[in-house]
Amino acid sequence: MAYDVERIRSHFPALASGTAHFDGPGGTQTPDVVAQAVADTLTASIANRGTVTAAERRAEDVVRDCRAALGDLLGADPRAVVFGRSSTQLTYDFSRVLAKDWGPGDEVVVSRLDHDSNIRPWVQAAETVGATVRWADFDPTTGAQTEEHFAPHITERTRLVALTAASNLIGTKPPVCKTARLAREVGAVVWVDGVHATAHDSVDLDELGADFYTCSPYKLMGPHCGVVAAARPELLEGLRPDKLLPSTDEVPERFELGTLPYELMAGTTAAIYFLATFDDAAHGSRRERILAAYESLRAHEESLLARLEPVLRTLPGVRVYSNAEKRTPTLLFSIDGLESGEVYRALAVLGVNAPASSFYAIECSRHLGLGDGGAVRVGLAPYTTEDDIDRLLEGVRTLTG
Repeated sequence: MAYDVERIRSHFPALASGTAHFDGPGGTQTPDVVAQAVADTLTASIANRGTVTAAERRAEDVVRDCRAALGDLLGADPRAVVFGRSSTQLTYDFSRVLAKDWGPGDEVVVSRLDHDSNIRPWVQAAETVGATVRWADFDPTTGAQTEEHFAPHITERTRLVALTAASNLIGTKPPVCKTARLAREVGAVVWVDGVHATAHDSVDLDELGADFYTCSPYKLMGPHCGVVAAARPELLEGLRPDKLLPSTDEVPERFELGTLPYELMAGTTAAIYFLATFDDAAHGSRRERILAAYESLRAHEESLLARLEPVLRTLPGVRVYSNAEKRTPTLLFSIDGLESGEVYRALAVLGVNAPASSFYAIECSRHLGLGDGGAVRVGLAPYTTEDDIDRLLEGVRTLTG
C-alpha cells in the first residue's frame, strides 16, 4: 500500500494558491484530469445519442463508460445507475415516484442525523399522500446512532427507511447493514444517502443492504452532478416516473429527463479513474484498484486525524461535536465566546478554509443544541497534508490563546 499525497496534489491546480482546504465535505477541489475530460467532451464532435454518426456514437460511449465506472465505484450493476442534476434532485424525483404507492396508514422512517435532502423529500411526499413520518434520533452527546434508534419505528406499516451512510455534519456512520435488515424483514425500501460517505469509504450495494444509494461525484473530485444506484435493475423496472411521451421507457433512462450532460459524465468517469490510481502498488481490475485506493486513502486520513484531533480537543474553549466511535475524518467544533462565523472568517484570512454552518443538516444541528447555525466543520480530503493540519491548529490557537 503506497499513498503519495504530493503526486496526488500535483493534479489539483487550485492548490497552487496555497490555501489549506478543509471544505471538502461541501465539495472537493477538482483535478486537472477531470477538467480535461470535461473540456475534451465539450469541444469534441458530439450529438444526441445514437449509432449512425461518429458524434452520436461518441455520446453513447460517454454514457456507457460513466455507468460502468460508477458501477465499479459502488459495486453496482451499471444498468441500475441513474444520472441526474444532483442527489437532492434525484431524491425528490424518486420520492414522488415511490409515494405513488403510499397512502394513509403507511409510514416512512427518516433520521435526525441526516442532511435535509434525505429528510424533506420523504417528509413532503408522505404529507402529500397522508402517510405518517417516524423519526429516528441519535445521541447528541456521543453523536452515535445505532439500530436501536430505528428499531422502534420500523413496523409492518413501514414502506421506506431513509438513512445516511455517514453524517455530513459530524461524520457519524450509522449501522446501515443492521438497519437495512430490520427494514427488509417488513418489506420496506431502504434508501441510503452516501453523498458524504463515498468520499471516504468503499461501497458495495449488496453488502450494504441498500435498495437505493445516492452519491455526488463533486464530493469525490468530480463535476457537479448526482447519482442514484439501485441494488438491481428490476427495482427500477417496477417504478413508473412521470415522463415525456416520446422518451424511452428503458431503465435507467426512463428516470433521466432530457439530454444527459455528457461532459459531466465524462468528468465523473475521469474522477473515478483518478481515484483508482491512489494506491501506487495496486493492480488488477478497476474495481480492485478502487478498493485498494480507498484503503490507502483511509490510512492517509487516519494518520492526519491522529495529528489533528487530540490537539484540537485540548485547546482551551474548543468544543468538538464529532464524538461517535465510527465516523469519517470530519470534525465539527466551536470555540467558547466566539460565533462560528467569526472563526470561519478569521481562519480564511490565514488561508485556511474551514466553513461554518449547519450544512443543510438542520435537524442534526438542532438536535446537537446548535440551532440552525451549526458550527465550524473541518473535513479531510485526498490532498490534505500534515502542513495543512498544522496551519489549521495554529489558526485555532490564535483564536483560543
